[in-house]
Amino acid sequence: MSTLSVPIKIFFHPTTTTSSFLHSQPQTLTFIPTRTPTIRASASASENPQKQHQKQHKSPPNAANTASDADKGIHPAGFLTKRGISHKAFGQFLRERYKALKDLKDEIFNRHANLKEMASGFELLGMHRHPEHRVDYMEWAPGARYCAIVADFNGWSPTENCAREGYFGHDDYGYWFIILQDNLREGEEPDELYFQQYNYVDDYDKGDSGITIDEIFKKANDEYWQPGEDRYLNNRLEGPVKLYEEIFGPNGPQTMEELGDIPDAETRYKEWVEKHGPSRYAVIDEGKEYDIFNVIVDPEWNERIRALKPPIRYWFETRKGRKAWLKKYIPGIPHGSKYRVYFNTANGPLERVPAWATYVQPGGDGVPACAIHWEPSPEQAYKWKNKSPEVPKSLRMYEAHVGISGSEPKISSFNDFTDKVLPHIKEAGYNAIQLIGVVEHKDYFTVGYRVTNFYAVSSRYGTPEDFKRLVDEAHGLGLLVFLEIVHSYAAADEMVGLSMFDGSNDCYFHSGKRGQHKFWGTRMFKYGDPDVLHFLLSNLNWWITEYQIDGFHFHSVSSMLYTHNGFASFTGDLEEYCNQYVDRDAQLYLILANEILHALYPNIITIAEDATFYPGLCEPTSQGGLGFDYYVNLSVPEMWSTFLDSVPDLEWSMTKIVNTLIPSREHADRMLMYTENHNQSISGRQSFAEILFGRIDKHSHHYKESLQRGSSLHKMIRLITFTTGCRAYLNFMGNEFGHPKRVEFPTSSNNYSYSLANRQWDLLEKDGIHCDLFSFDKDMMKLDENLRVLSRRIPNFHHVNDSSMVISYIRGPLLFVFNFHPTNSYDSYSIGVDEAGEYQVILNTDEIKYGGQGILKEDQYLQRTVSRRVDGLQNCLQVSLPSRTAQVYKLRRILRI
Repeated sequence: MSTLSVPIKIFFHPTTTTSSFLHSQPQTLTFIPTRTPTIRASASASENPQKQHQKQHKSPPNAANTASDADKGIHPAGFLTKRGISHKAFGQFLRERYKALKDLKDEIFNRHANLKEMASGFELLGMHRHPEHRVDYMEWAPGARYCAIVADFNGWSPTENCAREGYFGHDDYGYWFIILQDNLREGEEPDELYFQQYNYVDDYDKGDSGITIDEIFKKANDEYWQPGEDRYLNNRLEGPVKLYEEIFGPNGPQTMEELGDIPDAETRYKEWVEKHGPSRYAVIDEGKEYDIFNVIVDPEWNERIRALKPPIRYWFETRKGRKAWLKKYIPGIPHGSKYRVYFNTANGPLERVPAWATYVQPGGDGVPACAIHWEPSPEQAYKWKNKSPEVPKSLRMYEAHVGISGSEPKISSFNDFTDKVLPHIKEAGYNAIQLIGVVEHKDYFTVGYRVTNFYAVSSRYGTPEDFKRLVDEAHGLGLLVFLEIVHSYAAADEMVGLSMFDGSNDCYFHSGKRGQHKFWGTRMFKYGDPDVLHFLLSNLNWWITEYQIDGFHFHSVSSMLYTHNGFASFTGDLEEYCNQYVDRDAQLYLILANEILHALYPNIITIAEDATFYPGLCEPTSQGGLGFDYYVNLSVPEMWSTFLDSVPDLEWSMTKIVNTLIPSREHADRMLMYTENHNQSISGRQSFAEILFGRIDKHSHHYKESLQRGSSLHKMIRLITFTTGCRAYLNFMGNEFGHPKRVEFPTSSNNYSYSLANRQWDLLEKDGIHCDLFSFDKDMMKLDENLRVLSRRIPNFHHVNDSSMVISYIRGPLLFVFNFHPTNSYDSYSIGVDEAGEYQVILNTDEIKYGGQGILKEDQYLQRTVSRRVDGLQNCLQVSLPSRTAQVYKLRRILRI
């Protein structure tokens, strides 16, 4: 007679969710069919199971509970210690913030297996095709009382496809679940298996081979079970019957009344021991509290079963291919279908564009906004060809807006950008692009900052497949792709955005004044809500997973760090960064975002745009920082803009220029520099080229002089900004060749004109100032590509003279000299250098090919040092400095004296 000894696992937790299984410990019991079973309950019945479950979630997964924070290298205020800063209030704030972070993670682990799952909500929420010939829709709307899909395929009916109570339609957290079944074609029979699955990508699959399910099950059983082992599987009642007979005898009670009281397990075990002797299979708790029961099974059987692979391959052998699916079913929601989500709320019915929609038509001109179901066939789906390039040692970033990237007065597309602008970026010498305005937004004139649909690329530029092609082609050219992400606020639009999404004012956003931006009329996220965090963190992961984005530029971090949205005066006192106006929840979100992104994607790059220079912005999160890789120095473009617009050339302060370029050497290695970005060209402002060249009268006697001034300052400003920054530099599209016009998006104030919402690329096809400026910019990029300027140590400004208006600094083997004086030229100007030797000019802003005058001749390019102490250095060069020019010297040969 064959016997079977099988481990049985039981989870004793009434509130355990599916996601918490990765943390729960199984309780198992012994089952020996051939003898009277002995079952011992090892868990104390007196202990609250909820309390036990919470204990298991006290630390993140795979972390030793006994390890202290110090052992893990965590110091909540570590960066203050590193810098020698002593500030009691700010240090205490950092420690309290770290404690709040631990509590937040505990709360997250009560609902999610780990942080990766927390940031992968897009795998469940929104519209997803299920292998069992259906589409699943899931949405979070805690304020709704009823949820349905209204769409063109169901006649926009609010009752046809709805979430049904009792069918997993609604849970306690406010999540709604709707199933849209595919429709059986006329004349087709339903699937034999109720769990029949389909592969929607491949035409043919194993399930199309004609093998029956009985044959597949027989193959699985033949591989897994030895003869006789499946006896109790084929005769499932035999085991319970034999147990019943062994306990009560062949003529045992037949009803509950006859059964009477059954002694407890310990009493029954003692009676059994008196008759049969102690059992080696018994599990005795000896009064201790256990979380786990060890199952005793036949060792040989256990070893053999564990050596077998899971029978997943047999399961997949039942899966059929795409052709079989299309032959039998009509998709319940066809590709390209338009739909919205319908809610019944306390304020009545309303329709919204789903929050997790991946493709949206924002609507307008009487056309209602709606989501578009995007499920292209395998032939239409984009197939990736290129991998992301390796992260370079220095970033030369090209900021671009797809819509204004064309020459014509219209909205350009992703395909236009891919075909025409990407080759230009590569030719210009940049190694990364930063795209703004890609995420869906209803109003074009907002430049993309009032986001309405966070998971959708803007449909005005093309389809998701078009954007994938853009990213893929950029990667093929060796360009990293960064996305400017706006998680600091959202559009206040209700019909297409998240505002009042489920009829309540505090679904995704704060209620009251805190939920409104003080000046921009946008909504402020409720970062302390776990479901809002789930939405935002998943959004970051979505852009990387779906579109292979290489990094994020977090827009307007100041707006989220403070309840006053950053609109306050800052003196630099640390008290201003830990007072009652600091939004700690927003900081915890940023810390989690950086921790998760850098853990999942080690090569990801995050950039913070913060005008307040929050302490620890780019410090590791383990040391009390927010974890960003770079921060943007916003004061530099403002300084240049002020100088050009309102300060006479002779009154420019060299000291202010240097102090603005390098505000603090402690933070300089994480600084992203730019001369001007889109902010200097949009919102009624002017680009630097427009300031420098736009006011010149071509018929004036001073035309050539004014043109020369503009050209010289344009090159000098870009060169000093580029070469003093850290490992990252950014330029806005068109500024590399001095685009002569600002950007104006179509609004009512300009009669919705597109005349200034484009770029004049044709200027590069003509000889002139713009071609010359572009040539200089290309050579400036080559300077970093060939000599690694940006990746070297921060420059040492050893000569700053406000009287002569000369600045000089050394970076690696390169010497940079700038003469900003509008009229004074110097024939033999002494500049100190470290090494004695020969220095060669490798870049000169005054060369004729760059639109200069060529005052400095080639025979003056090679200079030899003089042994004289200048600027605190042992040697000096006596260089020729024409007015408004800059030169870059390279040490060619060292002379030993």
